[in-house]
Amino acid sequence: MEKVIAVVVTYNRQALLSECITALRNQTRKPDAILVVNNGSTDNTEQWLEQQKDIHFINQKNVGSSGGFATGINWAYQNKYSWIWCMDDDGYPEQHALANMLDADDGCLRLYNCAVVDKENKKSFVWKTGEFKTIDEVKGKIIEGIGHPFNGTMLHRRIVERVGVPQPKFFLWGDETEYYYRIIKQNGIPVCTVADSIHYHPASAFSYKQDWDYKTTWKMYFYVRNRLHIHKSKFSSKVVAMVNYCCFLVAFAGIVMVYQKTNKLKKLNFILWPAADALNNNFSATPGSILEKLRLRADNNLNNGFVNAVKNIWSLLFTPSSLVKKMQTR
Repeated sequence: MEKVIAVVVTYNRQALLSECITALRNQTRKPDAILVVNNGSTDNTEQWLEQQKDIHFINQKNVGSSGGFATGINWAYQNKYSWIWCMDDDGYPEQHALANMLDADDGCLRLYNCAVVDKENKKSFVWKTGEFKTIDEVKGKIIEGIGHPFNGTMLHRRIVERVGVPQPKFFLWGDETEYYYRIIKQNGIPVCTVADSIHYHPASAFSYKQDWDYKTTWKMYFYVRNRLHIHKSKFSSKVVAMVNYCCFLVAFAGIVMVYQKTNKLKKLNFILWPAADALNNNFSATPGSILEKLRLRADNNLNNGFVNAVKNIWSLLFTPSSLVKKMQTR
């Protein structure tokens, strides 16, 4: 029988991790092993893991969700597990989730996913899932062409053999999407959601239209930088990927001007910093270095911010051809 390992990535959320592990232990078809990748948690996660006798765990520095899943999937693959069931620490599977997921396997290589449902109301999909808004609207067992990694995503080791692991250098925000497109677009592996394999997850609270604090929202850097690499996985043509990324940057600049209420010019100026790093394949930024740079930029006066914003907009609008040429040489 093919063995299943559940891989959970965690960072400073021991209470939620415990909830997730309890749900894994209570599966009607229990996973053959549980692996927790602890991304340098500074709470009592490491001490709690040391007390759990039925869990494999890896402690490493905080390399974000991308580095966490890269480590976990690679460990599972190297240790000969056939199925790798991936999830974050803030969600948990319903008790029949694994049994129903395995029951859906028809022997064809495909990327299987749980139906990701709001953990509070137990009905609504957390993210857009085809034409359905609630789990009750789904009549069949399989929703073709839809998946939301890593929230109960099931990988067969043959996928890892062909595609590899998530890009560890992404840190977070977009790492799962890039991997998803690498699987289904670049390698032509079909994807589906198993409707009766339910993974409960908090409602999605983030919206890029919401006003974000310029000095502290370091995650926005990764959102802008990683988008280029998502497009490169999604589209077979590098030129098409670049054109789409330029369109994304223009649209994001427009959203900043229309929806943001604070520091509009500084946020506008901010955009080309992660964009330049994306073009140069610069993955050296860390949350700490981003926060420090944001602090220094925030201390600049408004006039300098305005000048820099105008320069960057000019560069954005009138040098896309040179960017495309740069992409073509890679």
